Amino acid sequence: MSEILQKSSLSKEDIITLLSFTDNEQQKLCNHAANIKQQQTGNIVWLRGLIELSNLCEKNCYYCGIRCSNKKVVRYSLTHDEVMLAVMQAYKKGYGSVAIQSGEITSKSFTDNINKIVADSKKMTHGEIGITLSCGEQSEETYRRWFESGADRYLLRIETSSEALYGKLHPSNEQHSYAKRVNALESLRKTGYQVGTGVMIGLPFQTKEMLADDLLFMKQFDIDMCGMGPYIEHTDTPLYAIREQLPPLTERLNLSLKMISLLRILMPDINIAATTALQAIQKEGRELAILAGANVLMPNITPKKYRDDYFLYNNKPVSARSDDDELAALEQGLRAIDHEIGFFRQGNSLHFHPLST
Repeated sequence: MSEILQKSSLSKEDIITLLSFTDNEQQKLCNHAANIKQQQTGNIVWLRGLIELSNLCEKNCYYCGIRCSNKKVVRYSLTHDEVMLAVMQAYKKGYGSVAIQSGEITSKSFTDNINKIVADSKKMTHGEIGITLSCGEQSEETYRRWFESGADRYLLRIETSSEALYGKLHPSNEQHSYAKRVNALESLRKTGYQVGTGVMIGLPFQTKEMLADDLLFMKQFDIDMCGMGPYIEHTDTPLYAIREQLPPLTERLNLSLKMISLLRILMPDINIAATTALQAIQKEGRELAILAGANVLMPNITPKKYRDDYFLYNNKPVSARSDDDELAALEQGLRAIDHEIGFFRQGNSLHFHPLST
């Protein structure tokens, strides 16, 4: 392994080999990535207060619990006042940034609502709060409007860079087109955002060759940030019928940690999130991701009465503790692995701007 990791660049074959490592070899890979992260971004972990704005969605992706055809979902949308209260609470607690996430909606009322959230969040925090949006595919005009109102980053997960696999995860129509997804990412780059994408790891039909291509896709696209994690099935989705074909959850967790490490090696100065789905498999999953090379956490600050309804996959972690207690526990857990939270700083991608914080 050491010979591979000493190379100036990793080939697809190298990546496939490293993805196959287990136990001690996997730990060495994670340690190598952790050392690179320490050199690039230090032991600071950036926070993104996650606000799950709405579970309304126009899309019908076969893996997602809030797909439009799932009639069991209790649909909701936060009011503007509820969003502003969550933003201000995050700002006062020193989160530095918030992430607004929702199902994919393209109506004028929805895009106007996002625009007002962005503009008012910046105004109420004197321009200090960082804003990440994750609201799916939109027109380039909409992306530009939100950017000009103050949005800093945009996360649009490709889910898989394999067009063939993408086709197996989505209905075959223009609304769910792989090309449309890639074009949206290109529009975001053109507009000026810090651009993020990511993939699901451990999907049915997915191979290590595909995962290697995913990493190379992200490097070639020159992303600034990444949010990727294990695929976890949802009972009320078409893909649940083939759950027996899935790798065991522990394998999906380990694959995710190796993907994080490899992306850190390939792109040393980007922001990489330790996603909530990791925690759905193992309680300390996010901390393991931090030790494998991640440097961003996204604590959920959605009003508690809505959290159970933003149900993307089975076993979504929902804490019974207050948000303050949750933050204190998170801080303590990070301290135990020699990391600390970068309070009151936006935590922008060094890849996007080498001098940013």
